[in-house]
Amino acid sequence: MLSPLSWWNDLFFNLPIAYGFGYLCSLWQPEWLLGGTLVGYWLSNLIGIVMMQFGATDVVEKGKKPRNVKRDLLIGLASSTAYTLAIIGLVQFHIVDVSAIFPIS
Repeated sequence: MLSPLSWWNDLFFNLPIAYGFGYLCSLWQPEWLLGGTLVGYWLSNLIGIVMMQFGATDVVEKGKKPRNVKRDLLIGLASSTAYTLAIIGLVQFHIVDVSAIFPIS
């Protein structure tokens, strides 16, 4: 259920967290809602992918060698950023419709 690469994780976890983050940002400046939501979505994906990566590394490697935390974080950062950019591209090219969440005025 918590896999950051599944649609239900986005629907039930990442998007509500991202929208909440965007809403909090919009309390300071109303036009920050969309930008804050994008940053919140990226952060929620980043945390989820890094947690999944650490868990998978623990299971697969079983202590064979010391963990390179810097490398793991960079890989998590890169994969989360790529995933978030892919979602933004889907929205930008109107493949995914978000007009119900962010009405255009």
